Amino acid sequence: MQYKRILLKLSGEALMGEQQYGIDAKRLTEYAEDIKAVMEKGVELAIVIGGGNIFRGLKGASEGMDRVQGDHMGMLATVINSLALQSALENVGVETRVQSAIKINEVSEPFIRRRAMRHLEKGRVVIFGGGTGNPYFTTDSAAVLRAIEIKADVILKGTRVDGIYTADPEKDKTATKFENLSFQDVLTKGLKVMDTTAFTLSQENELPIVVFDMNTRGNLMKLISGENIGTIVNN
Repeated sequence: MQYKRILLKLSGEALMGEQQYGIDAKRLTEYAEDIKAVMEKGVELAIVIGGGNIFRGLKGASEGMDRVQGDHMGMLATVINSLALQSALENVGVETRVQSAIKINEVSEPFIRRRAMRHLEKGRVVIFGGGTGNPYFTTDSAAVLRAIEIKADVILKGTRVDGIYTADPEKDKTATKFENLSFQDVLTKGLKVMDTTAFTLSQENELPIVVFDMNTRGNLMKLISGENIGTIVNN
C-alpha cells in the first residue's frame, strides 16, 4: 500500500447525491463500502466531513446572521453528517468512532488525540466532527489540523471532480488537468485546492494533498494502491 494512515476529507455536499439538500442513503452506503474495502487492506483511516449539505455558516452570515452563531450551526451540521456516516459504516461491519471538537457527550466522544490514534491502531475508522471547534475555520482547516495531529501520511480530498484543473471543468470544457503540483505552483497559478489557512498549514508541515473523484466507485482503493488517480500536491 502506498499510504499507511490517511485522512479522508469529504464535502457535505457530496452526501446529497442527486438530492438538493440533506443526506442520500445510497451515496452514504457507496462511500461506506469503498472505505470498508480499503480498511480490509490494513490501511488506517480517519475522516473529516463538511456540513454544507445541511448548513453553511458563511452563507448564513451573508444573509445577516451572526458569523460566530452561523459557524457553530455549521459545526453541528458536520456532527450530523459524521453520525450518518458512522451508521453507514457500521451497517457494513466497520467499527467506527465519532470524536467531536465540541462536546456532545451523548452522541460522540470528545476529541482526544491519543485516543484517536489508539482507535486507528485497533483498526477502527475515526470520524472527526465539529470542525476545529472554533468559528472562522473551515472543515478544510480541521482536516489538515487533525491529519497533522494523528501523523497521517496524506490528505485525500474527495470531490466531484477527478483532480485539479486550470479552470472549473464543470464550467469550462477546455480546462486541462494537472497530474501533480507543488504547493508553490498552486499559489503562483492561483488554483483553488483548499482555503488559504488550510493550504498554508499543509505546506508548512509538508503534508501532501491528493484531490480525486470520490464519487467513482473504486477510486479510493486505486489511489491507496498507488495508481495515478487525481492530482497530488506536495513539496
